[in-house]
Amino acid sequence: MPAQSRTPAPAAAGEALAALAARAAALHAASGGNLLDCFALVPDRRDPRGIRHKLASVLVLCTGAVLCGHTSMEDVTAWVSAAPQEVLAAAGCRRDALGARVPPHPDTIVRIFTALGAQDLADHAGAFLAGRADRGPAAFPVAGPGWLPALAVDGKAVRGAAGPDGLVPYLLAAALHGTGTVVAETLIGPKTNEVPELAPLLRRLNEYYALAGHVITVDAGHTVRAHASFICEELMAHYVMTVKCNTPGLFADPGALDWAPVPVRHETAGKGHGRHEHRTIQVADAPGHIRERFPHARQVALIERYVTRTVRKKKGRKYKKEAIRTAIAVLEHPEFRAHLGFCVSISPVRACGVRVAECGLTWGGGL
Repeated sequence: MPAQSRTPAPAAAGEALAALAARAAALHAASGGNLLDCFALVPDRRDPRGIRHKLASVLVLCTGAVLCGHTSMEDVTAWVSAAPQEVLAAAGCRRDALGARVPPHPDTIVRIFTALGAQDLADHAGAFLAGRADRGPAAFPVAGPGWLPALAVDGKAVRGAAGPDGLVPYLLAAALHGTGTVVAETLIGPKTNEVPELAPLLRRLNEYYALAGHVITVDAGHTVRAHASFICEELMAHYVMTVKCNTPGLFADPGALDWAPVPVRHETAGKGHGRHEHRTIQVADAPGHIRERFPHARQVALIERYVTRTVRKKKGRKYKKEAIRTAIAVLEHPEFRAHLGFCVSISPVRACGVRVAECGLTWGGGL
């Protein structure tokens, strides 16, 4: 009969397990199946006296349990306790006096996850994934047209989860464009919001994944002058920021420009949920008053969405067409064309607009 934990798992252990579960598939894919190398660099803070199971072995077994569909601490420890000998051997578990592989006790697993903590485990997993990311060439400033690696930063509530205080956890995460790999994240406290947490998150990420020359995309909540200066001056990176009505002054300036002679650089069309949508993007150089208002701004882009809705009546159907100005983007320096999704959100990462590379948006260094 598999061993059972004698003490209930604390909330910290469950949070750390959830952080591992969120990255289990990505870690397995990035490591090529060699999870021992993946967890080899995770520091073990336990007292070296009396350690019977290596930290990497415990994390490998728990990752295997998560990949098999077990997400609660009780199910994970039960799976580990009942693991066959070949699985224990692959995880590098120790042998007993008879030569049989011995799984770690559930209490050991709980103590390890409690000591690690969700943030430390997320940082180590993000560092491993970032180290194996194909970032491509990056430069700041740039000398000519080319492709730049891109990173999206966004905050999301963790659906279906609840913290010790009963509130839904809210995470600010950074994900790579293209693959959607989350390389850094942090928990947003109940008495703050994601805006002041962006700079600490990117500073911590920059310690193990150099952001110089990257394009960082954020949503409208992060379109503030301090973030623009921080990205360009401290990180030596580039930005694409969405402008909406939360910054009325900045939103009104590019909105008042004469967009009629500006050609449409890209457009998409789609159908769903009883409506037809047609999106367009126009790009223009930022005039002087916008450059003075917002640090390092060099271009502005107008994104418009035209919606044709189906209105049902007693006899037949009626089609109603309306134009919605979705957002205006502020772009840093016009010398570069990059491959990224616009208005990107995390969990899951999905493109909510069109590809910037296809609509003529350009940027690069130039401080």
